[in-house]
Amino acid sequence: MAELPVLETPRDPALCSGRFTISTLLGGDEPPPPAAYDSSHPSHLTHGSTFYMRTFGYNTVDVVPAYEHYANSTLPGEPRKVRPTLADLHSFLKQEGSHLHALAFDSRPSHEMTDGLVEDEAGTNGEKNPEEPVRFGWVKGVMIRCMLNIWGVILYLRLPWITAQAGIVLTWIIILLSVTVTSITGLSISAISTNGKVKSGGTYFLISRSLGPELGGSIGLIFAFANAVGVAMHTVGFAETVQDLLQEYGSPIVDPTNDIRIIGVVTVTVLLAISLAGMEWESKAEPDRLTSRLPSSQAQVLFFLVIMVSFANYLVGTLIPPSEDKASKGFFSYRADIFAQNLVPDWRGVDGSFFGMFSIFFPSATGILAGANISGDLKDPAVAIPKGTLMAIFWTTISYLAISATIGSCVVRDASGILNDTVTPGSGACEGLACGYGWNFTECAQQHSCRYGLINHYQTMSMVSGFAPLITAGIFGATLSSALACLVSAAKVFQCLCIDQLYPLIGFFGKGYGKNNEPLRSYLLAYAIAVAFIIIAELNTIAPIISNFFLCSYALINFSCFHASITNSPGWRPSFRYYSKWAALFGAIISVVIMFLLTWWAALIAIGVVLFLLLYVIYKKPEVNWGSSVQAGSYNLALSYLVGLNEVEDHIKNYRPQCLVLTGPPNFRPALVDFVGTFTRNLSLMICGHVLIGPRKQRMPELRLIASGHTKWLNKRKIKAFYSDVIAEDLRSGVQILMQAAGLGRMKPNILVVGFKKNWQSAHPATVEDYIGILHSCCARSRKCLPELFSALTCDAFDFNYSVCVMRMREGLNISKVMQAHINPVFDPVEDGKEARASGARPSVSGTVDPEALVQEEQASTIFQSEQGKKTIDIYWLFDDGGLTLLIPYLLGRKKRWNKCRTRVFVGGQINRLDQERKAIISLLSKFRLGFHEVHILPDINQKPRAEHTKRFEDMIAPFRLNDGFKDEATVTEMRRDCPWKISDEEINKNRIKSLRQVRLNEILLDYSRDAALVIMTAGKPVEPVCSHPEIKMEHTISRAPRTMKSTLPIGRKGKCPSSLYMAWLETLSQDLRPPVVLIRGNQENVLTFYCQ
Repeated sequence: MAELPVLETPRDPALCSGRFTISTLLGGDEPPPPAAYDSSHPSHLTHGSTFYMRTFGYNTVDVVPAYEHYANSTLPGEPRKVRPTLADLHSFLKQEGSHLHALAFDSRPSHEMTDGLVEDEAGTNGEKNPEEPVRFGWVKGVMIRCMLNIWGVILYLRLPWITAQAGIVLTWIIILLSVTVTSITGLSISAISTNGKVKSGGTYFLISRSLGPELGGSIGLIFAFANAVGVAMHTVGFAETVQDLLQEYGSPIVDPTNDIRIIGVVTVTVLLAISLAGMEWESKAEPDRLTSRLPSSQAQVLFFLVIMVSFANYLVGTLIPPSEDKASKGFFSYRADIFAQNLVPDWRGVDGSFFGMFSIFFPSATGILAGANISGDLKDPAVAIPKGTLMAIFWTTISYLAISATIGSCVVRDASGILNDTVTPGSGACEGLACGYGWNFTECAQQHSCRYGLINHYQTMSMVSGFAPLITAGIFGATLSSALACLVSAAKVFQCLCIDQLYPLIGFFGKGYGKNNEPLRSYLLAYAIAVAFIIIAELNTIAPIISNFFLCSYALINFSCFHASITNSPGWRPSFRYYSKWAALFGAIISVVIMFLLTWWAALIAIGVVLFLLLYVIYKKPEVNWGSSVQAGSYNLALSYLVGLNEVEDHIKNYRPQCLVLTGPPNFRPALVDFVGTFTRNLSLMICGHVLIGPRKQRMPELRLIASGHTKWLNKRKIKAFYSDVIAEDLRSGVQILMQAAGLGRMKPNILVVGFKKNWQSAHPATVEDYIGILHSCCARSRKCLPELFSALTCDAFDFNYSVCVMRMREGLNISKVMQAHINPVFDPVEDGKEARASGARPSVSGTVDPEALVQEEQASTIFQSEQGKKTIDIYWLFDDGGLTLLIPYLLGRKKRWNKCRTRVFVGGQINRLDQERKAIISLLSKFRLGFHEVHILPDINQKPRAEHTKRFEDMIAPFRLNDGFKDEATVTEMRRDCPWKISDEEINKNRIKSLRQVRLNEILLDYSRDAALVIMTAGKPVEPVCSHPEIKMEHTISRAPRTMKSTLPIGRKGKCPSSLYMAWLETLSQDLRPPVVLIRGNQENVLTFYCQ
């Protein structure tokens, strides 16, 4: 642990004595009492002393673990406390005292590694924040809230009817099946919600931050829509009850259906007004939460008590002997024969089926997410959510089972409600159980005109109860509280979805108003959806719609829990441990299966909507990073496949051009990036390499700064590539590091792509030497031909088994000057003046690139981004390098911008064998199935170039000549040692034929390919050496083999061919060509085959 320098020595010795410091131990003075200078005391943690920087009694930048270092926000008005960075710890001795003094109170934001499930929160201190909301326990915060949302309109108005249709046995199965789904989902939601603190957004937030924006966004829309439809369902249930009361008292408004519509629209309008008014009984104090306007805890307790009283009232009513009026409506108290008859189903109507009843009942089992939606308001979410949710499911299940069994034991299915329908002598045949109790409902039962009875009257619970108004109060409390909760949930979830900006055209509804940022527009949207479904005015039609959407939500919740568990991500650490990933998977599967069993077409629509929204988000790729399980799963798959590749040897048919592109900063050379990115897109690996030259400590800050910016630039340009940078003392060593370290396993580059050094004549000779060192001998003889020479020479790319590709454009590749940016030191170093050039030192480089500016800058357009039309791609396949010269233009031609181009192949040959050579090449190309049919033979390569072109070459190399013809040997040796890049007279004479050949090849290129879209040429291996090695003889003739010409791309021997002469050859070969020129040399291994195995 590094200690800080003493910034200021206090006058009072006691003030500078931490616990167990060296001075107190050696001086013999007793240290002050710990309480006197307790670091936890607020008065001592000030900027006026350095005690707050002391760790275990030492002055140090290092800090002890603290809550503030992991939280995403602090108290209002307080600077954020963060732990020192590694750079702060590593280099603190170079910093000023003032900087160190403020280090522990650094307020710099850090968003790189924030957890998507962590909520912005106030920092913790010894005093309670007066504005902090009251936290709820598991009873009031979760259990009661969930029970209120689970109990609803279905319980009072449809459970007795479902019991009559399905019978008690099948009703219990329906209840238990629903509970199975909700219980498994409850376990999953408990695990997800305890894996970090949850912000506003509820279920949408949980799924999106667990599974990612792809599935999270789609389920957010579906869940918001389901809640909006839920408003309609509960409101219609309330309207049905009011309409029955109006009917009972003979005061209908219009007719039963329109009465429900009118009452429903008025009711939902009042609920909207309550939501927007922010009445005290309905709102909570804390802003910016999903539940900021849910009913207060006192109101919830009141609703809960009303519902409990209504239950007790119902149970008491089942025990009271039936009155004559109740008996006429089918109630006879507990009877064994009624129970036995109601055990079996009696299907009636269009919904009369098991899954028809299930689809109507299932919405009554939903509402289990109410506790998880407010996990931020709970004292201990890890305990409250699972305990409260599961207890709510348990008690509501007991209530459903009890009501189904009791009402099925007391009420017959059909009753007329007419007091005169008693059994009298001579009344004729009497059918049904009611006959044994003195009532004859045979006529209405046969005609299916009975108005009462368990299967005909939705208000049976009110009729059975001891005091009907209490049941009505329970219905009002359950329906209105659930409708209000659904309205607020729909608006808040949709607002959170709009804020995340995953979909277009919905941002309008995300705007918030007031200090609580209330989503007024989202409220209006939810209101409009609710009104549209209220117009249906049929509860049995609305309920199945909600069932499908909630089942879809539950399926995704369970799948997100399973997926997060199966990926084994270290970030998956839920506090709730009593869940099973396999149970979660079972819950997801059974939810989907039930969706199709309920209504297959509705299930297809729901899944189709999810897939459509999923594909849209995948296509748009929103710029969000929530640390989802999809990311963890992608990593696992990539790692698994990458390791699996190592188990299989490479095969020619699976060869892919994996490129290490020496771009420097990618935005400096967009044409080079676009060229390689075009043929590697969705096919193979591309790595943009950047070598920063200079001392490591000096360039390390720049390295950290620019990496993310260049990656974002590549993503914005839609280039599927990686960015890799290294720091090295010189270019060549940096490139060697890249070639050795880039890639992983089989995903390693096999082609080195560089740009032509256009400014070689004015650049510092040291940088030209580095450039040549990378390319040197890349096209030289194989090791079998020159073993001794190769043992003494360094061939960087071929030593690492790389192929080589050099690209030149007439206007150049580097656009840094156009961008008014600092020139990249790797390929275009700035001249530091004559002193640096004379001393042989490399130029110094300074300046960095702003990563934000990289992303915001206007993207430069290149030729590789435009349509090429019907131009030609000219391939000069002059040497057999394994087929790479053919493969790259073939891959390029498959792209849309290049597929209209005609490909021409040029090969060398003898003038007296033109037809034979052409037929042989066409036959070979047809076996490769490349689609190249236009072949040209070049018989005139060995002709003498024109005099003016020869003169131009001589003028080009004149500034780099030693002119040592009449100097003594000692002087010449000294001149070569001082200027190794210069050309001696002996080297000029020895390489004269090679030099003339480059001039001639340039003339051929100008004749044939002046108007081509792209020129690709094989880099040839020289048959004649450029040095006087004793085992090598000079050759001055062209081989008889059709493609073994002297040389296409001249490759000089290191130490024997000066860099200036070599660059002059490259310059001459591609001079004055309008299209881009690409020089390719494979590594002598086949990349094409015509065999099937």
